[in-house]
Amino acid sequence: MPTLNKLSINLAKQAKTRDIADFFAVGVDAKKRAEQFSLSAAGLYLDYSKQNINEEELIQLLQWAQASGLAEHRQAMFSGEKINHTENRAVLHTLLRAPDEVKQKILPADLAAEVLAAENNMASLVNDITTGKKKTITGQKFTDVLAIGIGGSFYGIKVGLSALNAYQKTGLKVHVLANVDGKALVEKLALLPIETTLVVVISKTFTTQETLLNAQAVKDWMLATYNNEQIIEQHWLAVSSNITLAQQFGISAENVLPMWDWVGGRFSIWSAVGLPLALAIGMENFLAFKQGAYQLDQHFLSAPFETNMPVILALLGIWNRNFLDYSALAILPYDHALRALPGYLQQTDMESNGKSVNHQGEALNYVTAPIVFGQEGTNAQHAFMQLMHQSDEIIPTDFIVALSGDENYPEHHQILMANCFAQAEALMKGKSLAEVTKELEALALSAKDIAKLAPHKTMKGNTPSNTLLMDKLTPQALGALLALYEHKIFVQGALWQINPFDQWGVELGKALGKDILQAMDELSDTTPFNEKLSASTQKLIALYNRVKKNLSQ
Repeated sequence: MPTLNKLSINLAKQAKTRDIADFFAVGVDAKKRAEQFSLSAAGLYLDYSKQNINEEELIQLLQWAQASGLAEHRQAMFSGEKINHTENRAVLHTLLRAPDEVKQKILPADLAAEVLAAENNMASLVNDITTGKKKTITGQKFTDVLAIGIGGSFYGIKVGLSALNAYQKTGLKVHVLANVDGKALVEKLALLPIETTLVVVISKTFTTQETLLNAQAVKDWMLATYNNEQIIEQHWLAVSSNITLAQQFGISAENVLPMWDWVGGRFSIWSAVGLPLALAIGMENFLAFKQGAYQLDQHFLSAPFETNMPVILALLGIWNRNFLDYSALAILPYDHALRALPGYLQQTDMESNGKSVNHQGEALNYVTAPIVFGQEGTNAQHAFMQLMHQSDEIIPTDFIVALSGDENYPEHHQILMANCFAQAEALMKGKSLAEVTKELEALALSAKDIAKLAPHKTMKGNTPSNTLLMDKLTPQALGALLALYEHKIFVQGALWQINPFDQWGVELGKALGKDILQAMDELSDTTPFNEKLSASTQKLIALYNRVKKNLSQ
């Protein structure tokens, strides 16, 4: 099997001197290119013809993926092998969107029964809360839900709530609190009626610092009005694997839905972590969301690599990252409802594949995850896309758009679609100095003015992009879209020979945070140097302590 470095050296030379637009030049069978470099799966359509890759290069990448054991690694994940080897865990979030018989086939009988019971319990809760069967401490129907979590216990809910806003017809207003900043807490509490608010605390261990701090503040807020612990028993739910700590907090054991160590946080929206989303859109729509993801799972499992959408997306990403040396990936959803998607994919991609050692702990001699960023179109066009067009940086881009929009504003949607397609075209074609000069000559500018102005109006072009289409942004389409990116990230991790399912960098930050909290209580201007912390950090702590002391006086 050729190594990644050897393969990239052999294949990248020609591509680095090639213009993508030449694939569509006069005399070239561009129609064939557009047909061959596109495919459909689970209600999604991918056009990757604007990528800087030819058929022969793609074939070699596909052969490399096959020789790298990708099919076997994929099967290992779906069958429940412990591919998260640094934590000795299976990776089975896909199982949570599979039919019951698949769960019973893969999981031990007792665990399968536990999963099915948890799903039935969640469905019953959604029904009881949305219909008013489950009542507040004052006998009313719940009107608001506050979900408290962070990281994977937040991003999936956030993207689901904004993406499926049109499907929020249960009558419940669902809010999400993640940031430990007190300003965020104040902002949320101002929106909530205490007497009809349901709280869902999401923490696998029930020890997450930010989540518990926010939960305690909300608990205190409730008890300040209702000096009765019963409100916590009746108004609070938890999603956690630590029932004991949840009970100690005051949440009844029967109100704790389980989490499992084989479901990573950033892939947990398919579990009971998705309860707040289900409360907003209803169980039927939540099941359709899971069904869309399952359809994409089946495509990923069964389609040949050359027509396998996650595999193609992953290989194109590796091609751009390792062969053409592009360091970033822009996610540009041309849909206001998908405005949270770039942030969601920042976590799923960079937390998964932001690694520098292989499975054996050896340093890699190639880079892995790109820097993922983005914003909804057309806002991005009036912001950072200036850099994408006219700087020397080439930033591969995923354009994502639904073919149908708000039926009340068809003209808006047509203009939105036109902008989406135009930006992909503009990033590919650019505008040469000769083209700009010709345009300025038509305006009858002097030769001197043309020479002065023309360089400022040129654009490099040659930026690769994918265009992902769906007929309409439905729960099913969103499920397929999220599963597509999950599997793309998995494929890249497998081919980079890294573990995409741990996140030790996140754990380091948590540990240091505890050390600094302790230091904030101990350090002062006269405290001897603490070897655990740098002089810079100690100085910053001292400045904070000084302000804190002045405010308390």
